[in-house]
Amino acid sequence: MSTRTTGYVWNERYAWHDTGRGVGIAPAGGFNQPYQTFESAESKSRLAALVEVSGMIDQLTRLPVHEASDEQLLRVHTAEHVESIRVQSAGRGGDGGDGFTPFGPGSFEIAKLAAGGTIAAAAAVWRGDVDNAYALVRPPGHHARREMGMGYCLFSNVCVAIEELRAVHGVERVAIIDYDVHHGNGAQQIFWDDPNVLAISLHQDRLFPQDTGGLDEVGGPGAEGANINIPLPAGSGNGAYLAAIESVAGPALRAFKPQIIMVSSGFDPGAVDPLGCMSVTSGGFKAMAQAILAIADEVCEGKVVFSHEGGYSPVHVPFCGLAVLEALTGHETGVEDPFGMSFDDSPAHPLKPWQDEVIQLAAGIGARLGL
Repeated sequence: MSTRTTGYVWNERYAWHDTGRGVGIAPAGGFNQPYQTFESAESKSRLAALVEVSGMIDQLTRLPVHEASDEQLLRVHTAEHVESIRVQSAGRGGDGGDGFTPFGPGSFEIAKLAAGGTIAAAAAVWRGDVDNAYALVRPPGHHARREMGMGYCLFSNVCVAIEELRAVHGVERVAIIDYDVHHGNGAQQIFWDDPNVLAISLHQDRLFPQDTGGLDEVGGPGAEGANINIPLPAGSGNGAYLAAIESVAGPALRAFKPQIIMVSSGFDPGAVDPLGCMSVTSGGFKAMAQAILAIADEVCEGKVVFSHEGGYSPVHVPFCGLAVLEALTGHETGVEDPFGMSFDDSPAHPLKPWQDEVIQLAAGIGARLGL
């Protein structure tokens, strides 16, 4: 396996984003005994820890990170949304806008740092400082809409980074691959009418949001085909995800010819995630990353940026993230995923006919629209 230079973003402040004492996705109170929200610091900080103790950190190029400016945020989000997060954060905290995106004091600055981390990773890859990059940022971003936060996301980290690439670095064509278990509705809304951003979302069918992510959502007037959804059936494993990359994302990317690929990297399709019903293993995530890298080598000189999104199993996410970093760097740590004994040989992994039916429908739509 060839060795690549991989940029890496992590800042301890990401772990200080406080989502409170919820009950998974529900607020505490009444019969809901206080516990914690699913989106806590645990899975991300434990991934950062495994990166260090595995020795992977020595294979990575640490990238300096700064808070995104208001100007950078406002290329994507409305002034009202940015100001709402700022004001609530300066007080006792509040909610991103949908009633299910809690945050505490100081989260405005941390969310700006998350967007800034993805900007730093994208700029480093575009300049050629590194071949590819992984931005381990928090809070996540792929549900955030122009006018509101949603689904634990305050600002759209990937979309803010894309607009920085376009405004400052002259990039014209960008693609997004989102394999988080939930639909990448934020990028879909933000770039709905933009034919120069190709947004591809692999997600569990009608999980969240339940009213978006269908095969028929292909982009607005003048941008038909620039939005591709692959709503996979619950239970899908490694075979279905790899088939979706190979049969849908690959041809679309080769036709679109982006100058850089952004990956919304969510590990909630993992087999033990509490918010999804998929069966992907750490090896499956590694294989997807390798497939994306191979396509990027063909279409955009290998320029790929991964930005961390969901993934709510504190014990499994670290091994999934490390596997992706092994793919990005070409360096094998020798760390064994302890969950492999339970899930690597699962009968869920071979591609099933009902999964392939969805994948072929998505591929057919893309082909009819010229992708």
